Amino acid sequence: MDRPYIICHMVTSIDGKVTGDFLYSETGCRAAEQYYAIHRDFHADGFACGRVTMEGSFTGGWMPALSDYKGAVVPNGDFVADENARFYALSFDRKGRLGWKKGYIEDEDPGYDGAHVVEVLTENASREYLAYLRDIGASYIIAGRDELDLPLALAKAKELFGIEKLLLEGGSVLNGAFLRAGAVDELSVVVAPTLADAADKPLFDGGFQTEFVLTASTVLEKDILHLTYKKI
Repeated sequence: MDRPYIICHMVTSIDGKVTGDFLYSETGCRAAEQYYAIHRDFHADGFACGRVTMEGSFTGGWMPALSDYKGAVVPNGDFVADENARFYALSFDRKGRLGWKKGYIEDEDPGYDGAHVVEVLTENASREYLAYLRDIGASYIIAGRDELDLPLALAKAKELFGIEKLLLEGGSVLNGAFLRAGAVDELSVVVAPTLADAADKPLFDGGFQTEFVLTASTVLEKDILHLTYKKI
């Protein structure tokens, strides 16, 4: 396989939603704690999220002064700041909008703390943004001209960083893009015992009929399920 083995690991409501107020309810928070514990137990090489998820979880909307890098000369191609990190954070950020302050995530959860940032960008990302990433010690992958070339990005993630097992923990849009690219090998779903609102987003945006086989079903606590599936 010329890409990592990919496990889509998510918290969902009973009706398969991944966004919404249910995540902040008492049952949703309990499900999230189980989700984080399972995340750590996977001992994967990295995790992948989209821009919105990364912003909400880690960067908080902060942006650097890219004008400081005006006129910067940046070599073409990818940039590897750390090829031997313990864990990688693949950030799918097509135009380069996330404001990382360092090349590594600082988080109270040991499952994310210390993850080396790898921005996954298109050729549309500005030279100023690329220079900024180099300055803070973050890596980046260029995959696609206007739209992200997902197979190319995943192949580079394996080749450049040695990522063999990747946790897909994105939002509905990124999960759907992986599914359509045939890049979901396994599902790990922690089910919170609640229904979500009608407007909340599903596990896969733009998904289609795809067959999986159930490999395990575990009751966590008294009312939270962990379901794992493998793609047929």
